[in-house]
Amino acid sequence: MANHFADRLTGAIYAKGTCACVGIDPVYSKLPRQITERKDLNDEMDLEASLDAVFEFCTKVLRIVSPLVPAVKLNIAFFEKYYWEGVENYYSLIQEADELGLEVIGDVKRGDIGSTAEAYASAHLKNPQFVNTDGIVSPDAITVNGFAGLDGIRPFADAAVADDKGLFVWVRASNPSAAVLHDFTNAEGKKWFEVLAQEVATLASEPQRIGRTGFSNIGMVVGGTAAEQAKKLREQYPHIVFLVPGYGAQGASAADCLEFCKEDGSGAIISASRSIIYAYNEPRYAEQFGYNWEKCIEQACIDMKNELIAATANK
Repeated sequence: MANHFADRLTGAIYAKGTCACVGIDPVYSKLPRQITERKDLNDEMDLEASLDAVFEFCTKVLRIVSPLVPAVKLNIAFFEKYYWEGVENYYSLIQEADELGLEVIGDVKRGDIGSTAEAYASAHLKNPQFVNTDGIVSPDAITVNGFAGLDGIRPFADAAVADDKGLFVWVRASNPSAAVLHDFTNAEGKKWFEVLAQEVATLASEPQRIGRTGFSNIGMVVGGTAAEQAKKLREQYPHIVFLVPGYGAQGASAADCLEFCKEDGSGAIISASRSIIYAYNEPRYAEQFGYNWEKCIEQACIDMKNELIAATANK
């Protein structure tokens, strides 16, 4: 197996025939009734019961989607709300996903400078350094906040190279109000996110970060709802892998998101969370599969794959 993150991810995309990624953002109130109505799991305000329900749900979701997609993205915020036990569950799910052969992206969006950034990198990206940590697996890649510039990105980037990991720098968000900041234009006519993208691309171009596929282990997070910028970014930065949120519940179409891909379908990973993991709440799936929530999730994942294939054919 390839050791370089971008090589592994590209190989997984080819093997699964899709650049789809499933985001794991568990919320107790949205879980299937078959889980939350169980006597031992039916109290949302009981930390242990609530967390056990979330963990059972997430474990089953991982097993459903693992044959279908190359990667999953676990958002740590939905586990940190349960304090130290939630963080323990986050790492347990990373191990589960790893054993299922998935590339795992930890959506942690950490960001700082100097020794603090190094500590964040050790906590969230590097392989465990302590003795007696055989059961702990860290993600294959994480997301970071690029607000501090290269001083805040480089400690993570260097840790990624050392441990064959990846990094996705949050460059352009998918939410509407982000444009107020991200599209702010300087005197030279460049938008703020474009300046950040250039900084990230310069770091990502360093020879030690480039794999045999030609992609860097440092990528960018750019929302699928920013499709008008997608073609330009794809052309400007051929060595960058884009992590593209916004598909489905946030309104980005398959065609929008595929603008971040190269002609062969590589170069991007397109993430959907709510539209997949809560598919059983959608009438079109509930009417087809009834109370079989697992089948609803599986079909939603298959539908996403098919929509991406169809949009590729029409590209």
